[in-house]
Amino acid sequence: MNTKNKGKYGEDLAVSYLRNKGFEIIERNFRHRRGEIDVIGILDNELLVFFEVKFRKGDGFGEPEEFVSRAQERKIIDAAEEYIYGINWHKDIRFDIISIKHGEGIEHIEDAFY
Repeated sequence: MNTKNKGKYGEDLAVSYLRNKGFEIIERNFRHRRGEIDVIGILDNELLVFFEVKFRKGDGFGEPEEFVSRAQERKIIDAAEEYIYGINWHKDIRFDIISIKHGEGIEHIEDAFY
């Protein structure tokens, strides 16, 4: 499985997980300048959440969530600010990480950064 297919597979798993948790998925792979947000969802029409999805086949190189750098966080926040402005959102927001280890399940890390 190449990197692009692995990323899509991980995002598909995350979207399924999030829908089961009650999130309405409103956007995937939102891009602004050099930043990209993997998944954007709304919970109970009150909370807008920006998800970074990290998928790893194994943990030989560390936990998936450890691969979100400070620079990547800044790019995600920049893209999120543009998205928030674009839809005129005035309620709560959050930045979460969905960490997926192949064969071991999904970990949802709320308020991962900001």
